[in-house]
Amino acid sequence: MSEIIPCPKCKSEYTYFDEPMMICPECAYEWNPNEVQQEEGLIVKDANGNLLADGDAVVIVKNLPVKGMPQPIKAGTKIKNIRLVEGDHNIDCKIDGFGAMSIKSEFVKKA
Repeated sequence: MSEIIPCPKCKSEYTYFDEPMMICPECAYEWNPNEVQQEEGLIVKDANGNLLADGDAVVIVKNLPVKGMPQPIKAGTKIKNIRLVEGDHNIDCKIDGFGAMSIKSEFVKKA
């Protein structure tokens, strides 16, 4: 196999073939080019273990205090059109009466 395949992780062009695997010297990722490559996206699960996706609607499962606000976000508050992000607070959203927020996925369930 003389075809150079870019690294699926870091997109480096400096990969090399080492029977039967391809190896990236920049990020040290190894993969078999003969296997079907699946996109590895961000995996975020709610409080019940259901997978969440961008654009989903979720419901808050417990009261969440917010710094600088006199009242917490109440349990049962529905949030539409979430966006998944990397990090500890892995859901970005807009909540009526509170504005733009980041929330941990362990405090929501899929609606």
